[in-house]
Amino acid sequence: MRQIPFYATHLEGSFWGDMQRISREVTLDAIYDRFAETHRFAALKCDREMQEREGWKPHIFWDSDVAKWIEGLAFALERGRDARLEAKADELIDDMCKNQLENGYYNCFYNLYKTDQRFTTRHEHELYCLGHLIEAAVAYYHATGKDKLMGLVEKYIDLVDRIFRVEQSAGFVTPGHEEIELALIKLYRATGKEKYLTLAKFFLESRGRNDLDIKGYYDWGNSPYAQDHAPIREQTTAEGHSVRAMYLYIAMADLALETGDEALYKACDTILHNVAEKRMYVTGGIGSSHIGEAFTVDYDLQNERAYTETCATLALALFCQRMTRLKPCGLYGDVAELCMYNGSISGVSISGDSFFYENPLSIDLANRDKNPSTKQKDRFPITQRLKVFGCSCCPPNILRFVNSIADFLYTEEGDSLYVHHFMNGTTTLEGKTLRQTTGYPADGKVQLSAPGYGRIFVRVPGWCDSFTASAPYTLQDGYACFEGVSELSFDFHMAPRILVADPAVHENAGRACIAYGPAVYCLEGVDNEGDIFSLALRRDSEFSLTPSDYFRLPVITADGIARRSCGKLYCRPEDIESLPRKLTFIPYYGMENRGETDMMVWIPLI
Repeated sequence: MRQIPFYATHLEGSFWGDMQRISREVTLDAIYDRFAETHRFAALKCDREMQEREGWKPHIFWDSDVAKWIEGLAFALERGRDARLEAKADELIDDMCKNQLENGYYNCFYNLYKTDQRFTTRHEHELYCLGHLIEAAVAYYHATGKDKLMGLVEKYIDLVDRIFRVEQSAGFVTPGHEEIELALIKLYRATGKEKYLTLAKFFLESRGRNDLDIKGYYDWGNSPYAQDHAPIREQTTAEGHSVRAMYLYIAMADLALETGDEALYKACDTILHNVAEKRMYVTGGIGSSHIGEAFTVDYDLQNERAYTETCATLALALFCQRMTRLKPCGLYGDVAELCMYNGSISGVSISGDSFFYENPLSIDLANRDKNPSTKQKDRFPITQRLKVFGCSCCPPNILRFVNSIADFLYTEEGDSLYVHHFMNGTTTLEGKTLRQTTGYPADGKVQLSAPGYGRIFVRVPGWCDSFTASAPYTLQDGYACFEGVSELSFDFHMAPRILVADPAVHENAGRACIAYGPAVYCLEGVDNEGDIFSLALRRDSEFSLTPSDYFRLPVITADGIARRSCGKLYCRPEDIESLPRKLTFIPYYGMENRGETDMMVWIPLI
């Protein structure tokens, strides 16, 4: 299955076109400025005297932050070159190349510190940083034709290949934080050099198959935390650090596509079903625990303490996108779409310049200061986005995700086109021009022009109970198949709906949430006077929609009640007064943009 790359598509207006405009006009510079202020760029100069004089020291993963910014910029440059921003990137690349060691090694921390411990500590992100440098190099070369960073990573990979695969002289066998595996496959596709695929296969096939890596766990970690509990084809559940796990699964899917390995595809499919059916939030968030940023057990989906790192949701979407290339399946597109419109972009403010690392499903401000007599406080996610974090992987990850979002749109095989998602824009590739005209996800109407194909497969979103199309179709694996047509229109009938969770999700017993199309909604205190935690939604509610330019999606009003205290700590049910109340819901991704306020996705249902 061939993916039609994002750079062939020009998204215009509507939801993603607007997101990309803000990303280019605001987010690129916002992240650059914060990274400059926090010394991430100065660290590339590898000047220890300067660092000691100014009183700072680089972190082991700062190279990856810089690389993701360069990659995000490269994706934006596919829409049009920008001399000012390219000059900034070129300066960063020059600094890295000047300080690459003769043997090919480069890491802004290990170039200066712990120099005798290179490739000895599994969890210290050396190979992770190299992976992101590889991805940045491929993207920047494609966008600009400049190959200086490509030269750096190719020389560095030769060193890594010798030490890890040939000599096997490193202190560990596989990376503690997966990333280089998928990056090597991306470099193989860009260059056609078999050695990069060989090294990727070595890292993947060695995972869970050696004794040396066992020594590389954190004191509090174990083999599932590092996805070492079994060889990759024998893994059946999503385990451990959620971002690391997803990067591993992405690489597994990529390798399955390159080699036609059916067992590897089946392992990926099994793991993805485990995530979608038992370990994923309704927002697409994954990794419920802050302890290790990890998966826990089936149905453990706490709301207020949900960790749900932005990077994890982004990675889950990318895993689904890779699976779609292996076999179009409605579930893959549905999960990707859930991530795309909820728990990924909730990580960036509507203004585009501040970010969430964690994305909880409930915020009760009263709990933030409920221990006035103790210095130690309960741990909860923050309630307002920040400009930068100490661990700032999420902001540039959002940057590269938004600017390459059209990668999710289409694949093709023979004379068949697969339409996986819906975005307003034009795609031009090898003499073919595809056009989608749509306001999705604000409404479900889509017009598609796709000449030159014998069959067109259109994913029918899993949330859609009914739809109409302009031509006859058959249904197959979640897709409507149209034959012999090139101009189509379809309407995925979109209306607010009430969702409930599996009873095994104990936190959501007796509760429901509202969704509209692929978007999950939430209540905020700023729209609903009084204590939102005293509110309940009527199961027979009627809904009204109000268009919102601010949220890009409509605001929903529903019927509910507000419970009024009887003045006693405990009383009979009939003593609690229930007053009719109109409830206002906004898209979850837009939460906490209008000042600090209570927020709730899952609301009591009556």
